[in-house]
Amino acid sequence: MEQIFLNVLNVVLPVLICAGIGYVLAITRAPFDNTVVGGIVSRVGYPTLIISHLSTTNIAVSTFVDVMTAAALAIAGFGILGLVALRAMQLPVRAFLTPLMHGNVGNIGLPITLLALGDAGMAYTMAFVVVVLISIFTVGMWIPAGAFSAKKLVTSPTIYAVAISLGLMATGYSLPAPVAKSFDILGGLSIPLMLLTLGHTLAGLRVQSLGRSVVLTMLHLGMAVLIASVLVWTFGFTGAERGAVILCCLMPSSVATYLFIDQHMPEYGPDVAGFILVSTLVTILVLPLALSYWI
Repeated sequence: MEQIFLNVLNVVLPVLICAGIGYVLAITRAPFDNTVVGGIVSRVGYPTLIISHLSTTNIAVSTFVDVMTAAALAIAGFGILGLVALRAMQLPVRAFLTPLMHGNVGNIGLPITLLALGDAGMAYTMAFVVVVLISIFTVGMWIPAGAFSAKKLVTSPTIYAVAISLGLMATGYSLPAPVAKSFDILGGLSIPLMLLTLGHTLAGLRVQSLGRSVVLTMLHLGMAVLIASVLVWTFGFTGAERGAVILCCLMPSSVATYLFIDQHMPEYGPDVAGFILVSTLVTILVLPLALSYWI
């Protein structure tokens, strides 16, 4: 038992340390522009990471697509259950549904699955990340804004990176060596930058209405366990893809969703910030249990 928790600690601690450095940068007021770093990660880091990693990892295209499908169903599941719960709790749907639907699979999910499940686990997590990112910057923006726009969808570099990756995986072709090496270097920036950004952003969140934050966190965790169990059973996932789906479902609420709420419904910004912060802290306790007894 002790050895299991030591192994889990070796997986979780590097993530916490990197995020902690970002937190320290924030509280010491060191120069760090979240917007610039986020733009680099979303426009350069994610696409190159996806292409460089998927094109060199030996995974089945059909299973990768299955995980993408499972991710879409997971978001839909969180959306439906979240909508029902928010109506029952008489909380505004536009303010809380987006953070309930979207987990922080990029900042936390990618490094955790890489350390816990290896390259294959990270590759399947990328399938989840792609779907969640597309959803965050489309549906996740539309709900609090109360407006629809397809521009973000068709201009997302991530979509084209996935298309290129699937083409390379299906045909067995590889990128020219200089391009592959360049993408490998640029993609390698993503995870450390994401973790630094996570810590830096969390340092700026201010908790308001702690009780509501705890209730929403427990609600999100309960939905995550249910949805992950149903998806793993439905698709018959095993091995790395099973672990990746479970971990992705258990991820805390995405920090990115706070920005949309703060922009369109600022009166609920502190409540959403509290939910994100509490759910992130609870994940630190949940991940060791999941890695020890469920995966």
